[in-house]
Amino acid sequence: MKIALYGSTGRIGTRILNEALARGHQVTAIVRDAAHMSDNRPNLEFKTGDVLKPESVAIATKGADVVISAYGPGAGDADQIAKAAESLVEGVGANQPMRLIVVGGAGSLELAPGVQLVDTPNFPPAYKKLALAHREALDILRKAPIDWTYASPPAEIDEGARTGHYRIGTDQLLVDQNGRSQISMEDFAAAILDEVEKPQFARKRFTVGY
Repeated sequence: MKIALYGSTGRIGTRILNEALARGHQVTAIVRDAAHMSDNRPNLEFKTGDVLKPESVAIATKGADVVISAYGPGAGDADQIAKAAESLVEGVGANQPMRLIVVGGAGSLELAPGVQLVDTPNFPPAYKKLALAHREALDILRKAPIDWTYASPPAEIDEGARTGHYRIGTDQLLVDQNGRSQISMEDFAAAILDEVEKPQFARKRFTVGY
C-alpha cells in the first residue's frame, strides 16, 4: 500500500516507518525539510510538509491509500495536537477516498464506565495537558466526515522487543495479569500496520496491550 506518514522521526513514528517498510509498503515520510533526510531505503521517499496546515496536508498526502499521523509537538505547545487533528481531517478530506489513522494518547481510555484515566486523582500532572489535548483530538475525529481510526497506546509504552503478540481493546484501558497497562513501541507499531492491512476499526478508536 501507499502510506503517507507524519511523525516518522519520533520514537513511535520511527518504529511505524520500520514496520511498514519491513512489510513491503511504499512510505512517503512527510517532514519539515526533506532536504535534510538521508535515509535511502527502498520504497521510502521524503516530502516536505506541515501537518498544521490543511492545504499542505492535501498536497503532501495526495495519492496515498492511508495517512498515518504519529505527530507530537515535542516540547512545543500541546494545543498543536488538536490543531493537527483539524488540519489532517480537512487535508485528508480533500483527497477522498483516503483513510486516516491517528496515534493518540491513553488518557481518554476508561478505567470504569464514564471514568477516564486522565480524570483520576493519580494521573501525573506533568502529562495532563498533553492527555487532554489528545482527548480533544479524538473528539475532533469523532465528528469528522472521513474514514478515520484513532489508536490509543496503553498507559506504559517504551522501546522493547517486537513479539507480534498483543491484545486488542476499544475504549477501556487494557491491563495484564499483574495490573500493568503496557506494550513495546515495536508491538504498537505492528498493531498499527495490522490495522492498515486488515481494517477493523473504521471510524472508531482502538487500543492494544499485553
